Amino acid sequence: MAENTSMEEFEALLNESFEMDTPEEGTVVKGKVIAVEAGQAIIDVGYKMEGRVELKEFANPGEAPDISVGDEVEVFLRSAENSRGEAVISREMARREEAWDRLEKAYADDARVEGAIFGRVKGGFTVDLGGAVAFLPGSQVDVRPVRDAGPLMGLKQPFQILKMDRRRGNIVVSRRAILEESRAEQRAEVIGNLTEGQNVDGVVKNITEYGAFVDLGGVDGLLHVTDMAWRRVNHPSEILAIGETVKVQVIKINKETHRISLGMKQLQDDPWDLVAAKYPLESTHTGRVTNITDYGAFVELEPGVEGLVHVSEMSWTKKNVHPGKIVSTSQEVEVMVLEIDQTKRRVSLGLKQTMRNPWEVFAETHPEGTEVEGEVKNITEFGLFIGLDGEIDGMVHLSDISWDERGEDAIQNFRKGDIVQAVVSEVDTDKERISLSIKALGGDKFAEAVGGVKRGSIITVEVTSIEDGGVEVEYEGMKSFIRRSDLSRDRAEQRPDRFSVGNKVDVRVTNVDSKTRRLGLSIKAREIAEEKEAVEQYGSSDSGASLGDILGAALKPSDD
Repeated sequence: MAENTSMEEFEALLNESFEMDTPEEGTVVKGKVIAVEAGQAIIDVGYKMEGRVELKEFANPGEAPDISVGDEVEVFLRSAENSRGEAVISREMARREEAWDRLEKAYADDARVEGAIFGRVKGGFTVDLGGAVAFLPGSQVDVRPVRDAGPLMGLKQPFQILKMDRRRGNIVVSRRAILEESRAEQRAEVIGNLTEGQNVDGVVKNITEYGAFVDLGGVDGLLHVTDMAWRRVNHPSEILAIGETVKVQVIKINKETHRISLGMKQLQDDPWDLVAAKYPLESTHTGRVTNITDYGAFVELEPGVEGLVHVSEMSWTKKNVHPGKIVSTSQEVEVMVLEIDQTKRRVSLGLKQTMRNPWEVFAETHPEGTEVEGEVKNITEFGLFIGLDGEIDGMVHLSDISWDERGEDAIQNFRKGDIVQAVVSEVDTDKERISLSIKALGGDKFAEAVGGVKRGSIITVEVTSIEDGGVEVEYEGMKSFIRRSDLSRDRAEQRPDRFSVGNKVDVRVTNVDSKTRRLGLSIKAREIAEEKEAVEQYGSSDSGASLGDILGAALKPSDD
């Protein structure tokens, strides 16, 4: 009877063991640590199965293993039995499965997850998210590039999951998103406490060519170079240094973009408020050249007040010259205020107005008729340009070069650099023109020679040359030509060969041409005039007297 009972109990136990569900491979099971030896933990997972797990699988990155006998842990059952009859289990794989479940829920809820950076890989870092390994791109570490990630290694901190794929085992996280969110909250709080026009203290964080970024306690504001000072600032580093604490005024706040514009010059008095009173029109002042451009030079009258000297107002004499050849940067110059535009904050200045007009000075010191000397600066098709005192030029027109030669021929006798003498014939200060004459040196010989000669006058000339067409004669040094037809009233006597060089001949002046500088002369006209006069005095054609009788009576000497 006893044997039957024991057999029944054994059969019942055997049936019970067959009915029990054995753990499925590839799942997470609970186990108990029954021993720790040789760097491994021996874990009883039940069902009369034990397995071994390396102690390092129980350690978080940068920490020592936290495991002891009696602890209950979850492990991943990879295989129920190996060659040694032990279960093949893994704590790390269990943690990974657990982590993936947790991370998928966090990803779905757009929640933050905690992790620690534990390694560096190409393009970024690896992050332990409590069992699952994620990739942290280098661009997602911080809001600004990180040169040294050492202080971040092993440090538990929040991350944002950007994307994940469980099938491929890929997780991408971002630390930057957390910082930006936190920063945005901080910026919103700081900006909420700021108002336009408020004066605040800040620390210079960065300097660029166009300005400086100032930290106002969690939020940066831009201090543009034009708002640093009323004067011209070529580069922000002239007046600011990184790390310096400065007092600034909030000029503008953009609530949407959270951009803040700052100013320093707004904390000082605007020098333009007194410009009109301090710099009246036509007043002269000393200033410093701050900038030179193609169209002029900027001159600082005082810090914050600059004026432009246009290139046309720089010199009386230097035309079409770059301003840099007249003035230089930092040079002290005397200028005159020409115009002030308070609305546009512009001052027009003149440099040449502080010096006398050289054409007016020349007109005062060199009245018409004054002899001058200068160098031939240029030769053109219409005349010579002569350099004169005061860096100005005078022009000798072709018609004023020589009395005797054509201008086109006379100009060939001159070269650049020749020193010549001339007479001032006209000065036009408005048009800035000076007319000179070379031929007027020594006076007008023609005018002097024929000063008392008029048309109809009888003068005595000397024959200087015999030609087929007539004879050349000279009167007081002036040459003239008597044509063959004018050599006699009698056609038979109109022969040039009846004259000899050196003969003295009385002629009648038929024309005085001051332009061509020629006298029109005629022997024939003289004879006709004498005949007419004789007829009028001693007879007429009606009296019956012959011409010879009349001329004889006219030529007969009168009795005393």
